[in-house]
Amino acid sequence: LNFRDVLNTLGMYPGPAVLLGAEAAGVVTATGPGVTGLAPGDRVMGLVTGGFGTHAVADARMVAPVPDGWTFTQAASVPVAFLTAYYGLRDLAGLTAGESVLVHAAAGGVGMAAAQLARHWGAEVYGTAGDHKRRLLRAEGWADDHLASSRTLDFEDRFRETSGGRGVDVVLNSLAGDFVDASLRLLAPGGRLVEMGKTDVRDPGRVALDHPDVALYQAYELREAGEDRIQEMFADLTRLFADGSLHPLPTVTWDVHHARDAFRHMAQAKHYGKIVLTVPRAWDPDGTVLITGGTGTIGGILARHLVTRHGVRHLLLTGRRGPDAPGAAALREELTALGAQVTVAACDAADADRLAETLAAVPAEHPLTAVVHAAGVLDDGALEHLTPGRLRTVLAPKADAARHLHRLTRDLDLADLVLFSAGAGVFGNAGQANYAAANTYLDALAHR
Repeated sequence: LNFRDVLNTLGMYPGPAVLLGAEAAGVVTATGPGVTGLAPGDRVMGLVTGGFGTHAVADARMVAPVPDGWTFTQAASVPVAFLTAYYGLRDLAGLTAGESVLVHAAAGGVGMAAAQLARHWGAEVYGTAGDHKRRLLRAEGWADDHLASSRTLDFEDRFRETSGGRGVDVVLNSLAGDFVDASLRLLAPGGRLVEMGKTDVRDPGRVALDHPDVALYQAYELREAGEDRIQEMFADLTRLFADGSLHPLPTVTWDVHHARDAFRHMAQAKHYGKIVLTVPRAWDPDGTVLITGGTGTIGGILARHLVTRHGVRHLLLTGRRGPDAPGAAALREELTALGAQVTVAACDAADADRLAETLAAVPAEHPLTAVVHAAGVLDDGALEHLTPGRLRTVLAPKADAARHLHRLTRDLDLADLVLFSAGAGVFGNAGQANYAAANTYLDALAHR
């Protein structure tokens, strides 16, 4: 999700409305006759038109392979931010080592990408951001005297003082009104301002008259670079990610069905890094599905359902007793007869170390693609009789295990993490305060 999408929905973007979604990541389903270097099945990221959907068409020059180990969420967050920053700072402003740059909205996607690129190129970086976002930037290593508020004009005097009265060589701007004038005044002789914003684009001739020491004022859009140049920049960025010079940005995700909430979040400038919309996808039959509590009654029902109704062919069923659980051998034989490959493992999901070992043993040729958390234990009793031990007995297999599953699989690009909760957490059952608490935790984790 980019601010351009927000402006389009509000009718504020200059020119005709376009399909929403300028960048995406996914799998190539088909290629044209002139395409080389890409084939169906390849994981790619890039610039598209109409990225908010299940399919999109892209120029082959505008996409690049997804680096090994990246999730689709990470990949989808990269193209616009890093290409826009690269083109503005390098191609237009000509930023070089030893120079200084002011990045407005430094906690946004383009701003964070620009800071990474500028530092890689040997430039000194200043930035503006909202109050709470500056705290996050400081935690990532920004010096306090190189940060200022994006809500006031104090940055002009603050950065002039920090720079010893010289000002900065380049401004990457996305603000409007008096912030543009203050940024132009802050430029050192020969300075350049490149403008990403669309709500206050100035006339370059007027800027030249009012600020004769400014060498360049230029508003721009990434696509002005042209497909061939974008391909070259993308190739360079891919190398920089591969050697560790650059890294993906922080992301927060919304299911595309909740896009309205994501748009509102961005419109209110609450985000840090990038907002990514995820598209629900079918479970890959070549992937492995983990079911915790998989040898229990609910787990067995789920396993049969996944094999017979959803075509799942690789199951990992876990439980504290594993193959020694009553009925585990019979369940495995039944599922195998239905065409599934089944592994039954002794693993208490509340034990983070044991769970990590079990996940690490999933074969690379059938990677983990979905998790169903169905483990649970009952230990009912009146509230005054629920000792800490009885609370732990019930909370650990549901709440602790869910937390461990979330943490250990958050970077595995799962199609789904399904948590089996119960009505006790909403309605309450007599004698089940511990069980209600465990299920309420699952509800909250899923909502988060």
